[in-house]
Amino acid sequence: MCPSGSRRGRNSTPYALCTAMRKEVRSHQRLARLANRQHGVVSTRQLRALGYSDAAISRATAAGRLHRVHRGVYAVGRSLLSPHGHCRAAVGACGPEALLSHASAAWLWGLLPNLTRPIEVSLPRRGRARAGIHVHHSLSLELVDRAEQAEIPVTTIPRALFDLASAGSPQLLRQAIDRAERLGRLDLIDIDGLLHRNVGRPGAKRLRQALEIYRDPVFSRARSELLFLDLIKRAGLPRPALNTFVAGHEIDAYWEEEMFAAEVDGWDAHRTRAAFEADPLRQERLKLAGIDSIRITARRIEREPREVAKSLGVLLARRRIELRIQS
Repeated sequence: MCPSGSRRGRNSTPYALCTAMRKEVRSHQRLARLANRQHGVVSTRQLRALGYSDAAISRATAAGRLHRVHRGVYAVGRSLLSPHGHCRAAVGACGPEALLSHASAAWLWGLLPNLTRPIEVSLPRRGRARAGIHVHHSLSLELVDRAEQAEIPVTTIPRALFDLASAGSPQLLRQAIDRAERLGRLDLIDIDGLLHRNVGRPGAKRLRQALEIYRDPVFSRARSELLFLDLIKRAGLPRPALNTFVAGHEIDAYWEEEMFAAEVDGWDAHRTRAAFEADPLRQERLKLAGIDSIRITARRIEREPREVAKSLGVLLARRRIELRIQS
């Protein structure tokens, strides 16, 4: 505050000092509010917009009020940043056109459990290398690919999945797609629009293939059923009828020619007393109708798809032989 009695005239030295002090306090308050919104991070451009000169920025850095994170980006008040703060700093260091992208964008959207380093950022032009940041140059970035999440400029979910397909591991891509579906954020229409705009680009084919099981008529069924259908397709086995009624019961998968049924068991679907009583009765009625059947756990489909497919191939072949002998 200004000392009492110091306001003697607009041109007096005490009045000028008080005015400068008030402006500085207001600048600090605006800076604190901005940093709070941006996970503790501000850029040099934003500091100048708040009225900070280069000399004031240097003084604040020397005093420990600002901590340099990247060239042109500072942490306010403390040097330690949260993962969100590091993402905001990486984007800020690469300029106003930069977007958090690839695995980093997938993490920000909640599609991957961990933020890996270096943080990935995309630019629609050539960008300089930055320590601790993986800068991607992408001329295919369009306005429709831009979004904001938690005050951080980021690629949309479809674009993040596309970038993962282009440069990430197949395992990360499958994990992110599955999580997007569970969160209700897997928009196939938007993804198809992106694929149409990027025909022939790296990643388009891989993303399209990874989404095949989600385009099946059983898209809304449990993940175990989707994976079951996928392993059938990959093994080249005849496709069964899905979720069809046989001998008065709805069956997960049924091969009519072989009179063979497969039930996919998940703990959630079979832990009640009613289900415990009904499951053996269902199998008994299938036997009486001349239908052979097996049960496969969702855990085994998840962990041992090749072994499940191999067993099914053997059982279907054996069943064909049995039916020929009977006829």
